[in-house]
Amino acid sequence: MSHTVDFQDVSTAGLESSPHAEALAGLRAHEARYFRTKYDHALVTRPADEAPEVVAYVARILAEERDLEIASPPLEAASFEAGGIRWTEVFHESGLAVNVLWTLEDGGKRAVGFKLAEGMEVPAELADRFRFARQRSKLAGTIRGSYFVIKGEYEVSTGSTDS
Repeated sequence: MSHTVDFQDVSTAGLESSPHAEALAGLRAHEARYFRTKYDHALVTRPADEAPEVVAYVARILAEERDLEIASPPLEAASFEAGGIRWTEVFHESGLAVNVLWTLEDGGKRAVGFKLAEGMEVPAELADRFRFARQRSKLAGTIRGSYFVIKGEYEVSTGSTDS
């Protein structure tokens, strides 16, 4: 069942199994506020088991681009188009959020971003491979983030979570 993320009344719904549920909910709300402010778009997530094509799309890019596999189970996923960009987000039980930004026009930006909820350790699979910058957020506290540019070509995820 899909869930529209409310950034004014932050909820841990769907994230309860995470040891960082409150911080991850803040991170998810931070993302929702960004999409509302920048693109006037509501972030709609689904449980990861209801969006296997979205989770598989992100996993494929991580595996093929950087030989990465995220150890933590995915809890929620989102995929939508806003501002000429296909956005794909996967929120993991560990407190990690992975997003794929894929500009739809040829030659546009294509990248994978990692964001760590406040209080979580850098996952072992990312620790020696990425440097994380800090960002302050009223909703999420201190977020640490990193990214890499996608070099390959991947069919854009069609598993939209938009209602």
